[in-house]
Amino acid sequence: MSAVDSQPQAIAPPEVPRSSRFGGVKESLVRMKEKVTTKEGWVGDYDYAWLCTPSLPFLGKKEDRMPPFYALNDELPLLLAITSGLQHSLAMLAGLITPPIIFASALNLDASTSSYMISASLIGCGIMSLVQMSRIHLFKGYYLGTGLITVVGTSFATLSTASAIFNAMYKDGTCPTITGPDGTSMRGPCPDAYGKVLGTSLICSFLEIGMSFASPRVLKRLFPPIVTGTVILMIGASLIGESGIANWGGGSNDCKGRPDTGIFTLCPTIFAPRPLPWGSAEFIGLGFLSFSTILLVELWGSPFMKNISIICGLIVGCIVSGATGYMSNSTIKSAPAITFLWVHTFKLGVYPPAILPMLAVYISLAMEAIGDITASAEVSRQPVIGDVFDSRIQGGILSDGISGFISALFTVTPLSIFAQNNGVIAITRCANRGAGRWCCVFLILFGILGKLAGVFLAIPNPVLGGVTTFLFASVAVSGVRVLATCRFSRRDRFILAAALTFGIGSLLKHDTFTYLFERVDNPNKGLQGLFDSITIVLSTPFLSSGVVATVLNLILPQEPEEALLRDDASSVEQIDHDVESQDEKVSKRAA
Repeated sequence: MSAVDSQPQAIAPPEVPRSSRFGGVKESLVRMKEKVTTKEGWVGDYDYAWLCTPSLPFLGKKEDRMPPFYALNDELPLLLAITSGLQHSLAMLAGLITPPIIFASALNLDASTSSYMISASLIGCGIMSLVQMSRIHLFKGYYLGTGLITVVGTSFATLSTASAIFNAMYKDGTCPTITGPDGTSMRGPCPDAYGKVLGTSLICSFLEIGMSFASPRVLKRLFPPIVTGTVILMIGASLIGESGIANWGGGSNDCKGRPDTGIFTLCPTIFAPRPLPWGSAEFIGLGFLSFSTILLVELWGSPFMKNISIICGLIVGCIVSGATGYMSNSTIKSAPAITFLWVHTFKLGVYPPAILPMLAVYISLAMEAIGDITASAEVSRQPVIGDVFDSRIQGGILSDGISGFISALFTVTPLSIFAQNNGVIAITRCANRGAGRWCCVFLILFGILGKLAGVFLAIPNPVLGGVTTFLFASVAVSGVRVLATCRFSRRDRFILAAALTFGIGSLLKHDTFTYLFERVDNPNKGLQGLFDSITIVLSTPFLSSGVVATVLNLILPQEPEEALLRDDASSVEQIDHDVESQDEKVSKRAA
C-alpha cells in the first residue's frame, strides 16, 4: 500500500442550504396555519371555565387550581388572546370615553362633534398602544416603547388642567359667553378652545420627548415616590370633586349651582328627557345603582366580569335609565354608522397662558409613566432593576411624548400609559403581548363603529358619575399605593404636608388663586399671559402640589441613613413598650 493511500482522505465541506429571502415568512405562515387549524392552537391548556365561573355562595368553593401563566413571548392560544384582549379593551373603555365626554360638555359642543371626539380617542389609543407595546430599537441603547402590555389612554391629568384652561378662555373672551333674555349668562360653543389645547399640547410634547433621553436613574432621583405618589393622588382627588361626584348629582355644568333662571335650572338642561334639580334623589339613586353593580360584581362575579366591572356598572345603569325615560336616543340617531379620524377637524392654535401648565402636565405624565411601567413589569414577572428595565422606562417615556405629539394630529388630547390593565394581567395570568395587540384591534374597531360613540354619549350624567367617581377614586388609590412605598421619614412627611397644603386647599376652594393678580394695573399682554399661566397652575390641585413636592425634594437635604434607622428602631421599641404596658395592665386587673 502506497504512502498516498494511507493518508486520511479530505472531508467534503458541509452542505449549507441556500437561504431563502422568504424563509422567515414561510415559517410564520406555517405556524399561523397550525394555530388556526388545530385545537391546540385555538384553545391550549387554559382553564376557561375558571375564567367565566362566578363566585356565587351556592356554587360552593371554587378549585384552587390557577390557569398557567403566559409570559411576554409565549405561544398564546388564539381564543385566549382574543378573550384577554377584549377584557383589556373593556377594562379601559370607561376611562377612554370619559375625557372626551367631559371636554365636549365643558365647551358645549354639538352631539355630532362630541361623538366624533369619542371615536377619535378610541382609535388614537388603539394605534398608539401598538407603538408602546412594540419596543422598537432606535440606536445605541435607546428604544421606542416598553415591550410590555402597556396600553395608552387619554390622560386624566390633561382633563383636570384643561378645565382650568377653558375657564381662563371664557374669562378673557377667547370663548364666547351668551347672555339670555333674562340676563343670565352661559358658555357658548367653543371648538376653537379644544383646538388651542391640542396645538399647545403638540408643542409641549417635545419636553417629555427630551426627558426620555435623560438617564432613567436621574429621572427616578428627580421624581421619587413621594413626588409621583402626591401627583397621582391629587389627580384622582381633583377629578372626583370636579367631575365624578358632580355628574353623580346630575351634571358637572352650570346646573350644579342650581340657578333660578336659564336652561340650567334643571339638570343636565331643561331640554333633557326627564330634567330634575341637581342633587335630586332620582339622580343619586341612578348613580348609586351603577356604583352598587360594581360592588356586586367584585363580590360574586367571575374573573372575566371583575375585569370589566366598570362596564357592567354602565350597562346596568343604562338599562334602568332607558326603561325609566332618562335616556335619549337622539345622539345615537345622529351618530354615523362608520367613522374614522379627521371626519371633524379643529383649528390648531397655541394659547400662551396654557404653555406653562401643559409643560407641567407632560412632566407629570413622565412621573406616571415611571410608576406604571414598574407596575406592569412586576405583574408581567419581568425584572424591575437593571439595564433592560431602564431601557423600558426610557422607551415608555419616549413613546408617551411621541403619543402626545401624534395624538394632537389625531385630534385627541395627550395620551399616556394606563395603569388599569395591570389588574387584568394579574387576574388572567396572561402577560403576553399577543393579547395586548388584540386589545388594540378592539379599541380601533370600537372607534370606527360610530353608533357606539353615540351610545356612550347618551349615557345619563348620574350613571356616568356613579362609575367615574369610583374610577377616579381608583386613580387616587394608585397614588396612595405609590406613597406607601416611601419610608415616611421626617423629610418625606414634611414634603407631603407642604404639597398637600396647596393641593387640598385648591381642591376644596378652587377659586382661591383666581383673584391673585386682579389688582395689577394695566399689565401688558406678555405679563398678563404669565399671570394667567401662574393662576392656572395654582388653581389645578395636582400641578400646584406637584411643583411644591418637586422643588422641596430637590432643595431639602437627605437625612443621614443612621438617623433613619435609629428613628425606625425607636418607633418599634416604643410600640413594643406600649404593647407590654397594656398586657401588664390586664394582668394587674385580673389579679
